[in-house]
Amino acid sequence: MNYDLTDLRLFVAMAEERNLTRGAARAYLAPSSASHRLRRLEEALNTTLFERQTRGLALTRAGEALLRNARQVLASIEQMHANLSPFATGIRGHVSLWANTHATHTFLPDDLAGFLKRHPQVSVSLEERTSAEIVVAVASGEIEVGVLADSGTGAGVDLAPYRQDRLVLIVPAGHALAARAKVGFAEVLDHAFVMLHAGSAIHTFTMNAAAALGRHLDVRIQVRSFEAVCRMVGAGVGIGLVPRGAVPAAGLSEPPVVVEMDEPWAQRDLQICVRRGVVLSGFAQALVDALRAGSH
Repeated sequence: MNYDLTDLRLFVAMAEERNLTRGAARAYLAPSSASHRLRRLEEALNTTLFERQTRGLALTRAGEALLRNARQVLASIEQMHANLSPFATGIRGHVSLWANTHATHTFLPDDLAGFLKRHPQVSVSLEERTSAEIVVAVASGEIEVGVLADSGTGAGVDLAPYRQDRLVLIVPAGHALAARAKVGFAEVLDHAFVMLHAGSAIHTFTMNAAAALGRHLDVRIQVRSFEAVCRMVGAGVGIGLVPRGAVPAAGLSEPPVVVEMDEPWAQRDLQICVRRGVVLSGFAQALVDALRAGSH
Protein backbone atom coordinates (compact mmCIF):
# COMPACT_ATOMS: atom_id res chain seq x y z
CA MET A 1 0.00 0.00 0.00
CA ASN A 2 1.42 3.38 -1.02
CA TYR A 3 1.14 6.34 1.36
CA ASP A 4 1.35 9.90 0.12
CA LEU A 5 3.28 12.12 2.56
CA THR A 6 0.99 15.02 1.74
CA ASP A 7 -1.97 12.87 2.77
CA LEU A 8 -0.27 11.92 6.03
CA ARG A 9 0.56 15.54 6.85
CA LEU A 10 -3.01 16.56 6.01
CA PHE A 11 -4.42 13.77 8.17
CA VAL A 12 -2.26 14.79 11.17
CA ALA A 13 -3.26 18.44 10.73
CA MET A 14 -6.96 17.55 10.58
CA ALA A 15 -6.66 15.25 13.60
CA GLU A 16 -4.93 17.93 15.66
CA GLU A 17 -7.29 20.69 14.58
CA ARG A 18 -10.36 18.42 14.72
CA ASN A 19 -11.58 20.40 11.75
CA LEU A 20 -11.29 19.81 8.01
CA THR A 21 -11.03 23.47 6.99
CA ARG A 22 -8.37 24.37 9.55
CA GLY A 23 -6.47 21.18 8.84
CA ALA A 24 -6.54 21.92 5.13
CA ALA A 25 -5.21 25.43 5.78
CA ARG A 26 -2.30 24.02 7.80
CA ALA A 27 -1.49 21.69 4.91
CA TYR A 28 -1.82 24.57 2.38
CA LEU A 29 -4.71 22.86 0.59
CA ALA A 30 -8.19 23.97 -0.39
CA PRO A 31 -10.94 22.34 1.69
CA SER A 32 -12.32 20.59 -1.39
CA SER A 33 -8.91 19.12 -2.19
CA ALA A 34 -8.44 18.10 1.43
CA SER A 35 -11.83 16.39 1.48
CA HIS A 36 -10.98 14.50 -1.72
CA ARG A 37 -7.60 13.39 -0.31
CA LEU A 38 -9.19 12.21 2.95
CA ARG A 39 -11.83 10.23 1.09
CA ARG A 40 -9.14 8.64 -1.10
CA LEU A 41 -7.03 7.78 1.97
CA GLU A 42 -9.99 6.14 3.72
CA GLU A 43 -10.79 4.15 0.58
CA ALA A 44 -7.17 2.98 0.32
CA LEU A 45 -7.23 1.88 3.96
CA ASN A 46 -10.75 0.50 3.66
CA THR A 47 -11.74 2.09 6.96
CA THR A 48 -13.17 5.33 8.37
CA LEU A 49 -10.67 7.61 10.06
CA PHE A 50 -12.98 10.34 11.38
CA GLU A 51 -16.48 10.56 12.72
CA ARG A 52 -18.15 13.72 11.41
CA GLN A 53 -19.75 15.58 14.32
CA THR A 54 -21.56 18.89 14.63
CA ARG A 55 -18.53 20.45 16.34
CA GLY A 56 -15.99 19.02 13.93
CA LEU A 57 -14.11 15.76 13.53
CA ALA A 58 -13.44 13.00 16.04
CA LEU A 59 -10.93 10.20 15.43
CA THR A 60 -12.13 6.64 15.15
CA ARG A 61 -10.05 3.84 16.67
CA ALA A 62 -8.45 3.33 13.28
CA GLY A 63 -7.78 7.07 13.08
CA GLU A 64 -6.08 7.04 16.48
CA ALA A 65 -3.83 4.19 15.33
CA LEU A 66 -2.96 5.99 12.11
CA LEU A 67 -2.23 9.23 13.98
CA ARG A 68 0.33 7.52 16.22
CA ASN A 69 2.08 5.92 13.28
CA ALA A 70 1.85 8.96 11.01
CA ARG A 71 3.54 11.11 13.65
CA GLN A 72 6.35 8.55 13.91
CA VAL A 73 6.78 8.46 10.12
CA LEU A 74 6.90 12.24 9.81
CA ALA A 75 9.31 12.51 12.75
CA SER A 76 11.59 9.96 11.09
CA ILE A 77 11.53 11.94 7.86
CA GLU A 78 12.44 15.13 9.74
CA GLN A 79 15.30 13.28 11.40
CA MET A 80 16.45 12.03 7.99
CA HIS A 81 16.49 15.61 6.69
CA ALA A 82 18.45 16.70 9.77
CA ASN A 83 21.00 13.93 9.24
CA LEU A 84 21.44 14.81 5.56
CA SER A 85 21.47 18.59 5.90
CA PRO A 86 25.15 18.74 6.95
CA PHE A 87 26.13 17.28 3.58
CA ALA A 88 24.02 19.86 1.76
CA THR A 89 25.80 22.67 3.62
CA GLY A 90 29.25 21.44 2.69
CA ILE A 91 30.10 19.28 5.70
CA ARG A 92 31.73 16.20 4.25
CA GLY A 93 31.73 13.82 7.18
CA HIS A 94 29.61 12.72 10.12
CA VAL A 95 30.33 10.62 13.21
CA SER A 96 27.76 9.19 15.61
CA LEU A 97 29.07 9.05 19.16
CA TRP A 98 27.30 7.42 22.10
CA ALA A 99 28.55 8.12 25.61
CA ASN A 100 27.45 7.40 29.16
CA THR A 101 26.11 10.09 31.49
CA HIS A 102 29.48 10.65 33.15
CA ALA A 103 31.38 11.40 29.93
CA THR A 104 28.53 13.39 28.35
CA HIS A 105 28.32 15.81 31.27
CA THR A 106 32.00 16.17 32.15
CA PHE A 107 34.85 15.75 29.66
CA LEU A 108 33.24 15.36 26.23
CA PRO A 109 31.79 18.87 25.75
CA ASP A 110 35.22 20.52 25.83
CA ASP A 111 36.95 17.74 23.90
CA LEU A 112 34.32 17.70 21.15
CA ALA A 113 34.39 21.48 20.89
CA GLY A 114 38.13 21.33 20.27
CA PHE A 115 37.78 18.50 17.75
CA LEU A 116 35.07 20.27 15.76
CA LYS A 117 37.06 23.50 15.72
CA ARG A 118 40.01 21.61 14.20
CA HIS A 119 37.78 19.70 11.76
CA PRO A 120 35.19 22.14 10.34
CA GLN A 121 34.24 19.62 7.66
CA VAL A 122 32.93 17.12 10.24
CA SER A 123 29.68 16.99 12.22
CA VAL A 124 29.15 14.85 15.33
CA SER A 125 25.91 13.62 16.87
CA LEU A 126 26.27 12.83 20.58
CA GLU A 127 23.71 10.61 22.29
CA GLU A 128 23.63 9.78 26.00
CA ARG A 129 23.24 6.03 26.52
CA THR A 130 24.12 3.48 29.18
CA SER A 131 27.43 1.65 28.93
CA ALA A 132 25.62 -1.62 28.20
CA GLU A 133 23.75 -0.06 25.28
CA ILE A 134 26.98 1.43 23.92
CA VAL A 135 28.79 -1.92 23.93
CA VAL A 136 25.96 -3.60 22.02
CA ALA A 137 25.71 -0.77 19.45
CA VAL A 138 29.46 -0.71 18.80
CA ALA A 139 29.76 -4.50 18.61
CA SER A 140 26.86 -4.69 16.14
CA GLY A 141 28.21 -1.89 13.95
CA GLU A 142 25.30 0.47 14.63
CA ILE A 143 27.80 3.14 15.69
CA GLU A 144 31.56 3.37 15.30
CA VAL A 145 32.63 5.08 18.53
CA GLY A 146 31.45 5.01 22.13
CA VAL A 147 32.68 6.25 25.50
CA LEU A 148 31.77 4.21 28.55
CA ALA A 149 32.77 3.30 32.09
CA ASP A 150 32.30 -0.46 32.00
CA SER A 151 34.89 -2.89 30.69
CA GLY A 152 32.80 -4.60 28.00
CA THR A 153 35.16 -7.57 28.17
CA GLY A 154 34.41 -10.25 25.62
CA ALA A 155 31.75 -8.20 23.85
CA GLY A 156 33.54 -7.93 20.50
CA VAL A 157 34.92 -4.46 21.20
CA ASP A 158 38.32 -2.91 21.83
CA LEU A 159 38.84 -0.36 24.59
CA ALA A 160 41.34 2.46 24.98
CA PRO A 161 41.83 4.78 27.98
CA TYR A 162 40.01 8.11 27.81
CA ARG A 163 39.88 9.79 31.25
CA GLN A 164 40.46 8.72 34.85
CA ASP A 165 37.90 9.78 37.41
CA ARG A 166 36.38 8.69 40.71
CA LEU A 167 32.94 8.73 42.20
CA VAL A 168 32.88 10.94 45.29
CA LEU A 169 30.30 11.76 47.91
CA ILE A 170 29.15 15.37 48.07
CA VAL A 171 27.47 16.72 51.20
CA PRO A 172 26.30 20.16 52.36
CA ALA A 173 28.73 22.31 54.35
CA GLY A 174 28.21 21.58 58.04
CA HIS A 175 26.83 18.10 57.38
CA ALA A 176 27.79 15.34 59.83
CA LEU A 177 29.86 13.65 57.08
CA ALA A 178 31.61 16.82 55.91
CA ALA A 179 34.51 16.42 58.33
CA ARG A 180 35.27 12.86 57.22
CA ALA A 181 38.24 12.20 54.92
CA LYS A 182 36.56 9.13 53.41
CA VAL A 183 33.46 7.03 54.00
CA GLY A 184 32.13 3.64 53.00
CA PHE A 185 28.91 3.44 51.01
CA ALA A 186 27.13 1.50 53.75
CA GLU A 187 27.73 4.40 56.15
CA VAL A 188 25.74 6.91 54.08
CA LEU A 189 22.64 4.91 53.19
CA ASP A 190 20.55 6.36 56.03
CA HIS A 191 20.82 9.86 54.54
CA ALA A 192 18.51 11.35 51.89
CA PHE A 193 19.99 11.46 48.38
CA VAL A 194 19.88 13.88 45.47
CA MET A 195 20.08 11.73 42.33
CA LEU A 196 20.47 12.10 38.63
CA HIS A 197 17.32 11.10 36.74
CA ALA A 198 16.12 7.50 36.53
CA GLY A 199 17.53 5.77 33.48
CA SER A 200 20.90 7.50 33.70
CA ALA A 201 23.87 5.18 34.09
CA ILE A 202 24.91 6.55 37.47
CA HIS A 203 21.35 6.28 38.83
CA THR A 204 21.23 2.60 37.89
CA PHE A 205 24.73 2.01 39.25
CA THR A 206 23.98 3.65 42.62
CA MET A 207 20.69 1.81 43.04
CA ASN A 208 22.40 -1.52 42.26
CA ALA A 209 25.19 -0.75 44.76
CA ALA A 210 22.58 -0.15 47.47
CA ALA A 211 20.66 -3.28 46.49
CA ALA A 212 23.86 -5.34 46.78
CA LEU A 213 23.92 -4.31 50.45
CA GLY A 214 20.25 -5.20 50.85
CA ARG A 215 19.26 -1.55 51.15
CA HIS A 216 17.12 1.01 49.32
CA LEU A 217 18.07 4.64 48.82
CA ASP A 218 15.97 7.48 50.21
CA VAL A 219 15.80 9.64 47.07
CA ARG A 220 14.43 13.11 47.84
CA ILE A 221 14.70 14.51 44.32
CA GLN A 222 15.91 13.50 40.85
CA VAL A 223 17.41 16.11 38.52
CA ARG A 224 18.75 16.24 34.95
CA SER A 225 22.40 17.24 35.38
CA PHE A 226 25.37 16.82 37.70
CA GLU A 227 25.45 20.58 38.19
CA ALA A 228 21.88 20.45 39.47
CA VAL A 229 22.86 17.63 41.87
CA CYS A 230 25.71 19.80 43.19
CA ARG A 231 23.44 22.82 43.61
CA MET A 232 20.77 20.82 45.43
CA VAL A 233 23.30 19.21 47.73
CA GLY A 234 24.99 22.55 48.43
CA ALA A 235 21.58 23.97 49.37
CA GLY A 236 21.10 21.22 51.93
CA VAL A 237 18.50 19.06 50.15
CA GLY A 238 20.49 15.85 50.63
CA ILE A 239 23.77 14.14 49.76
CA GLY A 240 24.89 12.92 46.34
CA LEU A 241 27.24 10.56 44.53
CA VAL A 242 28.89 12.12 41.46
CA PRO A 243 32.14 11.90 39.47
CA ARG A 244 34.82 14.20 40.84
CA GLY A 245 35.15 15.75 37.37
CA ALA A 246 31.49 16.82 37.53
CA VAL A 247 31.90 18.98 40.64
CA PRO A 248 32.25 22.62 39.50
CA ALA A 249 35.47 24.27 40.64
CA ALA A 250 33.63 27.58 40.99
CA GLY A 251 30.33 29.27 40.28
CA LEU A 252 28.15 27.75 43.00
CA SER A 253 26.88 30.08 45.72
CA GLU A 254 26.74 27.13 48.14
CA PRO A 255 29.35 24.59 46.99
CA PRO A 256 29.10 21.08 48.42
CA VAL A 257 31.89 19.42 50.38
CA VAL A 258 33.64 16.52 48.62
CA VAL A 259 34.27 13.34 50.61
CA GLU A 260 36.23 10.38 49.21
CA MET A 261 34.41 7.07 48.82
CA ASP A 262 36.28 4.15 50.41
CA GLU A 263 35.02 1.63 47.86
CA PRO A 264 36.87 -0.28 45.11
CA TRP A 265 34.10 0.56 42.63
CA ALA A 266 34.52 4.30 43.20
CA GLN A 267 37.26 4.38 40.54
CA ARG A 268 35.26 4.99 37.35
CA ASP A 269 37.73 5.33 34.50
CA LEU A 270 36.22 6.19 31.13
CA GLN A 271 37.20 4.28 28.02
CA ILE A 272 36.86 4.71 24.27
CA CYS A 273 35.05 1.79 22.68
CA VAL A 274 35.35 0.63 19.04
CA ARG A 275 34.44 -2.57 17.24
CA ARG A 276 37.14 -5.22 17.36
CA GLY A 277 38.92 -5.93 14.09
CA VAL A 278 37.17 -3.18 12.10
CA VAL A 279 38.90 -0.31 10.30
CA LEU A 280 37.18 2.94 11.27
CA SER A 281 36.14 5.58 8.76
CA GLY A 282 38.60 8.45 8.45
CA PHE A 283 36.54 10.90 10.49
CA ALA A 284 35.75 8.34 13.20
CA GLN A 285 39.44 7.49 13.51
CA ALA A 286 40.27 11.20 13.73
CA LEU A 287 37.78 11.55 16.58
CA VAL A 288 39.22 8.54 18.42
CA ASP A 289 42.73 9.96 18.00
CA ALA A 290 41.58 13.33 19.36
CA LEU A 291 39.90 11.75 22.38
CA ARG A 292 42.94 9.60 23.13
CA ALA A 293 45.20 12.64 22.85
CA GLY A 294 43.03 14.40 25.43
CA SER A 295 43.57 11.56 27.88
CA HIS A 296 47.29 12.30 28.25
